[in-house]
Amino acid sequence: MDLFFEDADNPGHRKNKTCTDRDFTQPGSTDTTVQLVISLLLGVSAFFAFCALRPKWKTLYAARKRRFDPSSGVPALPDTFFGWIPALYRVTEQQVLASAGLDAFVFLAFFKMSIRLFGIMFLFAAVVLEPINMHFIDNDKKHRDTDSYMSSVFRTPQSMPFQSGGSAPWTLEDDGPDKDPDRSFDKAMGYLWSYLVFTYFFSMLTMYFMDKETRRVIRVRQDYLGTQLTITDRTFRLSGIPKDLRTEENIKDLVEKLEIGKVESVTLCRNWKELDKLVEERQALLIKLEETWSVYLKQKTVHNPAAYGGNRTNHSRQDHSQDVADEEAGETGPLITGPSTGQLVERRRPQTRIWYGFLNLQSRTTDAVDYYEEKLRRLDEKIREARKRSYDAADLAFVTMDSIAACQMAIQALIDPRPGQLLTKPAPAPSDVVWANTYSSRFQRNTRAWSITIFVAILTVIWLIPVAFLASSLSLCTIKKFFPSFASSLSRHEITRALIQTGLPTAVVSLLNAAVPYLYDYLSYYQGMLSRGDVALSVISKVFFFTFFNFFLVFTLFGTASEIWSVLRESFKDTTTIASTMAAKIQNLSVFYLNFIMLQGLGLFPFRLLEFGSVAMYPIYRMGAKTPRDHAQMVEPPVFTYAFYLPTALLVFILCLVYSVLPGGYLVLLLGVVFFTLGYFTYKYQLLYAMDQPQHATGGAWRIICYRIMLGLVVFQLTMSGVLALKFAYFQATGVLPLLIGTLWYAYEFRHRFEPLTRFISLRSIKRNETGEDPGADAILDEDFSGDEDVAERLRRGSTVDEDREKGLRFVNPSLVVP
Repeated sequence: MDLFFEDADNPGHRKNKTCTDRDFTQPGSTDTTVQLVISLLLGVSAFFAFCALRPKWKTLYAARKRRFDPSSGVPALPDTFFGWIPALYRVTEQQVLASAGLDAFVFLAFFKMSIRLFGIMFLFAAVVLEPINMHFIDNDKKHRDTDSYMSSVFRTPQSMPFQSGGSAPWTLEDDGPDKDPDRSFDKAMGYLWSYLVFTYFFSMLTMYFMDKETRRVIRVRQDYLGTQLTITDRTFRLSGIPKDLRTEENIKDLVEKLEIGKVESVTLCRNWKELDKLVEERQALLIKLEETWSVYLKQKTVHNPAAYGGNRTNHSRQDHSQDVADEEAGETGPLITGPSTGQLVERRRPQTRIWYGFLNLQSRTTDAVDYYEEKLRRLDEKIREARKRSYDAADLAFVTMDSIAACQMAIQALIDPRPGQLLTKPAPAPSDVVWANTYSSRFQRNTRAWSITIFVAILTVIWLIPVAFLASSLSLCTIKKFFPSFASSLSRHEITRALIQTGLPTAVVSLLNAAVPYLYDYLSYYQGMLSRGDVALSVISKVFFFTFFNFFLVFTLFGTASEIWSVLRESFKDTTTIASTMAAKIQNLSVFYLNFIMLQGLGLFPFRLLEFGSVAMYPIYRMGAKTPRDHAQMVEPPVFTYAFYLPTALLVFILCLVYSVLPGGYLVLLLGVVFFTLGYFTYKYQLLYAMDQPQHATGGAWRIICYRIMLGLVVFQLTMSGVLALKFAYFQATGVLPLLIGTLWYAYEFRHRFEPLTRFISLRSIKRNETGEDPGADAILDEDFSGDEDVAERLRRGSTVDEDREKGLRFVNPSLVVP
């Protein structure tokens, strides 16, 4: 199939271009200016809309702040148009930790570290590397046109279709096989030594920043957890309990015989499936009854004196008024309140249809209020009876000790010599427990975990089909095949063509990145994990795997789905194939990834700040709200889910590393700094003022962040080794190998030295006794926090957000105690 494209040698003339299979799936590769304009239009409009709506819509944009403790230390933001920005900037890390907790602190620490790291890398790339590239890469040989250098450095090689003019300033074809096969010490190729040097420098700089930030996160985490006294900090999870020990008394005796401390309480999980099902049915029935009452009381009333002698006085004497949502109203409060009229009124009773008889083929209508009230009464009786029964014990228990030190000694020790029995792990917060999974056997939980993991892996591979289809359907080759006249029109209009090939692919990838986490979040809750914090960390890993595999490896390493097996087959013959293939193709996608970072940073972060989804859905929810419960839920803060945002940030981090040394990499680094700066302020505002984060993973996301950074370093080093090899600089390419080995060794050391401190509390970090006495001035280290003594003192007194959240809670299935 032929397609016209601009001839670089004769501007204004077009010549034929035959589309290959690869051309069908390569993303667009034209002007970044179009993407910049699109991103700025989206971002600026959303930002100004947020600044205008923020002071007027505090139920959404200050939902968390409105119901938060005033003593939390988080300052109120001014209602001026831009005044909230400097006020938000002045909110310290101490205040973030005190009001939002460890998970928010760790999340924002990653963004701050990335800003500092890529800021330094940008300076070196722009001041040192880019002049070297501009000097050594021959302009005449590369046929540079009159476009700006920003556009030219990111043009794809001539093998790519739909080029607007000229070729890339640096292609992998500039050194052909007719040259010296080894040009490692060729003076004309001396600039490649700078690539080797900066590969080492940027890798070591990344590891230095990560190591320094890891030590700081660990210090803060240890001091934060060591200065508070919650029931979670004193409780450990005991699994693999033998059948002869499955009673509260036996477990208590077993733990106390270890002589590590006294047991305060034991919650042995039992098979509460029947009870949980009844409580779940009751909740659904209660919502139906509330909706029925609300519909009944909203009807227009008619005065009827004859109703005084009727038999429905209890219903007709209900007070009525315009429904006003009461955020504090609980289940036992009145559904709708209002002044009493002192008169009886008539309303049309709501009806419902019930089915009965053989195969439920018969039906009749009945009074809905009476029907649901009677069903609720009978269900309450069943629940009361169910709570009195005894249930079979599971192999899991929550053991609460009298001190944090005793709990940590139990967690970090091996209790039983038999494999798989009496295993100890930190307990989640009581409100974080997924009780439906506690009474499943360990074998069932493992089976579900492996099944979901395998299914997610298969699903990730299946995603190749829609990703390849969407990418190919947005290429001019495909458009030419199905819509030749439209393709010809696009080839004549530069801006329209850029919109199709540049804007749409990045928009499609961004939409998939936003949609897939919802599916993986749904699947992870059925994986058998015992806490919502573990589920949140699992979703982060799954979504990152999807993002990294489909939008990095497939596009760069394989190019198309059809090339996967050929690349893998060649890699078995020659282990350098993967590095060479990645290096050869990664530059072809420079425009795509540059536009992707630009859209994510400049375009979509303001939309996240605006909470566009909540704004768009609010009128729909408002129309559908019937009961005070519905209205109260509308003003509750949205849930901040880290898995929806962290994987994309990690992918951008890896992209910045990979392109940092390549020609034009300073632009990627500059956009990386912009991305993480805007992300830091966006998420800081949402975590402190607008959104809730109910899961409590005690900063466990930092482990995921560090391992993904090390994965990015490996990809970066393999790419640079491949680039050097393709330039026939074999000595420099081999020189990357020690750095790769050093990175893998650092990952091994990280697992043994740092990871345990991100899971447990060291005994020396426990600075307060059970009576809650002041642990001393060294609780929150001055090297981490300085200048905010009030917040530090507040943390020392133990009023952390986690302690406030867990006041009065205990490890008990809510189905046993809920009113």
